[in-house]
Amino acid sequence: MSMLNNDDTLSFHLQLITRLIDIDQYPFIKLVIEKNITRKEYDELFQLLQKLDLQYKIQKEEGFLDFTSLLVHFAGMLNEKLVPDMTIYALKKEGYFPSLMNMFIELIKQNNNHKEDW
Repeated sequence: MSMLNNDDTLSFHLQLITRLIDIDQYPFIKLVIEKNITRKEYDELFQLLQKLDLQYKIQKEEGFLDFTSLLVHFAGMLNEKLVPDMTIYALKKEGYFPSLMNMFIELIKQNNNHKEDW
């Protein structure tokens, strides 16, 4: 019973803390909380992002022009609790992996423009 009370108390305290700060300034943290992302899932996401960021820098240095495969890899490996586009925009707003997120956003915009052509 005390474990349940601890979970309830922790949840209540978290709700109070989110009222103290402007949570909209931290959309990625908000996603993590809302989607109940565990510490392990959070760490896995950042390992994926570090790997993709390194691949992006290498490919860009080698003269690659199309990075769609990196975005596809990200979307495919992203935790099922998270939506790729929303996660990318949230990470961008908080300043994580700026070059990678900018490139992902450009690809998303290009893809959305092509959908209108259909």
